[in-house]
Amino acid sequence: MCDEEFLPAADGTPVQGTGPADHDAIIDGERDGDRLDKALADLLAATGLSRSRMRALIDQGHVSTGEQTIDDASRRVKAGQTYRVHVPASAPALPVAQDIPLSILYEDEDLLVIDKPAGMVVHPAAGNPDGTLVNALLHHCGDRLSGIGGVRRPGIVHRLDKDTSGLMVVAKNDRAHQALSAQFADRSLSRTYQAVVWAVPNPRSGEINANIGRHPTDRKRMAVLDRGGKVAITRYNTLRPLGPAAALIECKLLTGRTHQIRVHMTHAGYPLVGDPVYGRVRTGRSRGLTDGAKQALESFPRQALHAAAIEFIHPATGVKVRFETVLPDDFKGLIHALEVL
Repeated sequence: MCDEEFLPAADGTPVQGTGPADHDAIIDGERDGDRLDKALADLLAATGLSRSRMRALIDQGHVSTGEQTIDDASRRVKAGQTYRVHVPASAPALPVAQDIPLSILYEDEDLLVIDKPAGMVVHPAAGNPDGTLVNALLHHCGDRLSGIGGVRRPGIVHRLDKDTSGLMVVAKNDRAHQALSAQFADRSLSRTYQAVVWAVPNPRSGEINANIGRHPTDRKRMAVLDRGGKVAITRYNTLRPLGPAAALIECKLLTGRTHQIRVHMTHAGYPLVGDPVYGRVRTGRSRGLTDGAKQALESFPRQALHAAAIEFIHPATGVKVRFETVLPDDFKGLIHALEVL
């Protein structure tokens, strides 16, 4: 939810006005062996957190025991264990419509295809109450957007990270939303990304099949996990080397996990250029490059990731449609700098 993350229809959006809070729960004998989401919802019933909301908090990495972040709602608990549930501050329940320019590749009565610029947040959240894609969509579409995704992100079926550019499909009614959500879930919707990574992958193409879940100690990061996590599959192909220190690659997602491409390529040894979270580069990787090439690689201000194409079955016509977009100027500038230096 994703680079890209698929957003299910029910997201457990908190009510307006709630602030950040931490709740501790000690598992008692009556709940020994229960699922984690059920046990915590029962023990913290007085807080108003439903089981579905508790499951969402677990999935988002807001539940921990000791120093370990837990992201498996089906985990069986044991009597005597202590869990902490962090409830983040909620965004305003009703985002405001704002006149923000949108790059719309296609629009009809059922959906829009948007070319999202890098730097735009998809939906309001703590720290980003406005200026988001949702605010822009509310101004553009008025009350025609699907509300099935919750009041904070009407019409939003999937999302891109703030600093990932490229294509998103937005539903304008509940029928389209449900149909598109089903295509994300059964993997019939195809998404293609382009990225600039450190080094030239070896082999030049392949498939990364490695479960992804919350980092065991850092709830803000995702990680490849040996045990647990969710199935994540990325296919990549090297389009061309960009000198000795980088390459332009294409990635196709067979699943839609949070930060999937960024995590998988880092795990494979080829982190994305400019990635502030997963893109730490080993010393010596830029050795032998010109000063200009080093500058281009080391100063790129965001993860070099662009959602270049999306293909799906139109929910109203049943016809398969495909949309493509060109690379943004900063991305093209990075490639040009590496190819000429």
